[in-house]
Parts: sequence; structure tokens; C-alpha cells
Amino acid sequence: MRVLFALLAALVLCSPAMAGDLTVSVRDTAGRPVQDAVVTVHPTAGVPRGAIRFAWPLRMSQQDIQFQPYVLVVPVGGTVSFPNLDRVRHQVYSFSRGNRFELQLYGRDESRTHTFAAAGVAALGCNIHDQMLAYIKVVDTPWAAKTPANGDVTLRAIPAGAATLRVWHPRLAGRGNEVSQAVTIATAADRRTVTGDFSARAAVR
Repeated sequence: MRVLFALLAALVLCSPAMAGDLTVSVRDTAGRPVQDAVVTVHPTAGVPRGAIRFAWPLRMSQQDIQFQPYVLVVPVGGTVSFPNLDRVRHQVYSFSRGNRFELQLYGRDESRTHTFAAAGVAALGCNIHDQMLAYIKVVDTPWAAKTPANGDVTLRAIPAGAATLRVWHPRLAGRGNEVSQAVTIATAADRRTVTGDFSARAAVR
């Protein structure tokens, strides 16, 4: 009997965690794909402890008198580099609540960094060039991604069970430029479509 219990315990300890993949399609009211939407999933049971790391570089460049990329997804505690690739100087700032900062004037081939300690949005501007605008979405979940031109992202290995799916975009109509819905993550691959009004004026600094 002891041997049987030991075998059962070993099977439990060695079995993989129950998890599933979720593909999210973001569309506007005309059915067109939406680029640069930030999709996140927050399991009701919580997220793993420890630092969150993403595969893409945490970099917001200044090139051709604009920010690149337009939207950057960053984990809480992530340090973003701000290289200046222009021939002119820039002074990057954000007045967004919880993520206020300013990088004093710096020139070509110089770079500055800033660490984002709070989840939320940092709308970026330049004190020298008013037309420059971009967004950093700071997230507190490892299940996060930004939609490419086709509007689809797949988040993998999400723990099975209840969760909240959220979609944010600077032009999405709604409180905080975000919509959310309750979802149940299954162990099999699943797909959801989120439709919204993306005709709103872009979120301001």
C-alpha cells in the first residue's frame, strides 16, 4: 500500500500544470484588424512570483522625429532604454499618473533609461518636438502581447481556470482606453474576438 501511495504522489508531482493557449483577435466595429492593441490575461488565481520578462527589447527609440515603436509593452520593474538616433536633441517626458518622469535634453547617439515601477500607461512626449507621441503600457502579468497588423495575438501556457481578458489601445473608446471580459482558460487552444470602437481621440499626455 505504501508503494502505491508513493507512486500516486510521484505522478501528481511530475504531472505538468494544466494550462492552455488563447488567441485573441482585436477588431474595430467594421471588422478590420487593429494594430498596437495590448492584450493581457490576468488569471483569477494570480500570477507567478518573480520578475516578468518578455522576449522583445525594452527600447523606445527616437528616430525621424518620432518615437519607435508607437506602443511598447513593459513589465512592472522593467527598465526601458531611450536611444536618440536623430541628429537633433530630444527631451523625453511623461506626465501620466503613476509613471511621471523626464529625461533631460540629450543628443545624437546618446541614450537614457527609466525604470517603470507601477502598472498603467505612460504617454510619452518630447519637450522640443510637440508632434512626437507614443505609449508605454506597463503590465503586471506575464501573459501580455501587442497585436501586429493582422490584429491577432496568441498567449501561451496560461493556467487553466477563470481569468480576466483585457484589451487596451490609446484610441479605444471606454474608461481608461480599455475593455475587459471574463474568460475561462481551457487546456485546449481557444480563440476570442474582441470588438471595440477605435475612433476615439488618442489618449493625451
